Amino acid sequence: MARTFAIGDIHGALKALDQLILKIKPKPDDKLIFLGDYVDGWSESAQVISRLMELDDQYNCIFLKGNHDQWCESWLAGEPADPVWLFHGGRSTVASYEKLSAEEKHQHLVFYNRLRPFYIDERNRLFIHAGFASMHGPEHERHENSFLWDRTLWETARSMNKRLSRDSLLYPKRLQLFFEIYIGHTPTINYNMDKPMKAANLWNVDTGAAFYGKLSALDIDSKKVTQSDPPQKLYPNEKGRNP
Repeated sequence: MARTFAIGDIHGALKALDQLILKIKPKPDDKLIFLGDYVDGWSESAQVISRLMELDDQYNCIFLKGNHDQWCESWLAGEPADPVWLFHGGRSTVASYEKLSAEEKHQHLVFYNRLRPFYIDERNRLFIHAGFASMHGPEHERHENSFLWDRTLWETARSMNKRLSRDSLLYPKRLQLFFEIYIGHTPTINYNMDKPMKAANLWNVDTGAAFYGKLSALDIDSKKVTQSDPPQKLYPNEKGRNP
């Protein structure tokens, strides 16, 4: 039976990504859904993108766009580097691109340009980097930056009364729209958890690989979690995005 994996924020940790792929041993008919934020943090951001492009040739991959990916995409397209981006991991990404040729950078830009804002599968499961604000769903979102930055969807799910039934008038309408929702963006280590967290029908798969957490893959049917070693152990001479 084909499996579907939701894979959390990588943030330049190529060694963690390679370790994770070796552990899950994807088969040709499996689906790998990457939730965004491939860059900014550890030293191999450009190399992560090259690896993702290779994986796309081997497996059924879905790539979503994260806020850090948008920053990098703008810079590769010739815009000045956003100082906020540079402060939040962009410097390591810029450095990782120094050895790439102009043609390789162009191919990466093509990759960034085709990243999806969200993905909805045949079982009405939504995959999105951060969230959305429209009560009618992401297709009706007026502010597309919500896909990259919104934390209210996660905060709403996390603060819900666990006894609230799904058919209750008080159940948040945004959550009722989908069978399940899978996000990244907000590290679970913020809540002292190093594994994916579930709140209502929403799963958060960003387990803090940019900091002192791990990179995670969640089998969305069995809910089995596979994780890399903490990238800070794989890159012992680096800080990632840790202060």
